[in-house]
Amino acid sequence: NTDTMDFNVKKLASDAGVFFTRAVQYTEEKLGQAEKTELDAHLENLIARADCTKNWTEKIFRQTEVLLQPNPSARIEEFFYEKLDRKIPSRTTNAELLGQYMQDAAKEFGPGTPYGSTLITVGEFQRRLGGAEREFLQMSAINFLTPLRNFLEGDWKTISKERRLLENRRLDLDICKARLKKAKLAEDKAAAGHELRAAQTEFDRQAEVTCLLLEGISSTHVNHLRCLHEFVEAQAAYYLITVYTVPGMDPDWLIGERGNQKGKVPVTYLELLS
Repeated sequence: NTDTMDFNVKKLASDAGVFFTRAVQYTEEKLGQAEKTELDAHLENLIARADCTKNWTEKIFRQTEVLLQPNPSARIEEFFYEKLDRKIPSRTTNAELLGQYMQDAAKEFGPGTPYGSTLITVGEFQRRLGGAEREFLQMSAINFLTPLRNFLEGDWKTISKERRLLENRRLDLDICKARLKKAKLAEDKAAAGHELRAAQTEFDRQAEVTCLLLEGISSTHVNHLRCLHEFVEAQAAYYLITVYTVPGMDPDWLIGERGNQKGKVPVTYLELLS
């Protein structure tokens, strides 16, 4: 146990020493008092592209969430369900609820009365509209929001971790370069040279790993493009259903206006005109 404690204390001291040396190097670089190894242009471009992808994916994700669920407390509730790996309960839409109220009211007023029978009809349309909305929300969450979230919480965290590691390897490399410059004695120079070669190998290896991960952003774009198509298809289907669910709006007719006249026009007539 004592040996383990000694080892842990030594490791802690060693880690603290490394952290301190890196902090000194980083500070001196910022003050322009130390040289800094620059990353190659290809890697820099990949990093810039990845940062741009992450920032815009985050904005699009957040705004899509707001579009699909404007109620912040409902969004928080859904967030907790996801974190607990539990299925989000299917939420009744406002239109479905309105439809239910209308149909319940019709029973009270008498379904045979003009008002009651109309409430039943309109209530049914409201319920259909609400059902279409719920379907759209579910499809958008599965096909669009989930892949974006998976990128932000999965791939991006891996990329960030490897980039931090690359920055540490770069700092270690520049610390070794500085040591070699300062070394006066032949044996100190030899030791510093050996450390520098090892640090260079570690840095090159980590740069390669980071580069491969960042090149994967191209696949992310392809994947997100496919998800975007699915989102648009779900949205188009939803709006199509909502238009044709409203009484009188069947696929063969459209409401047309000319001057102060307004009425239903056959779609075939409009196609002939165009």
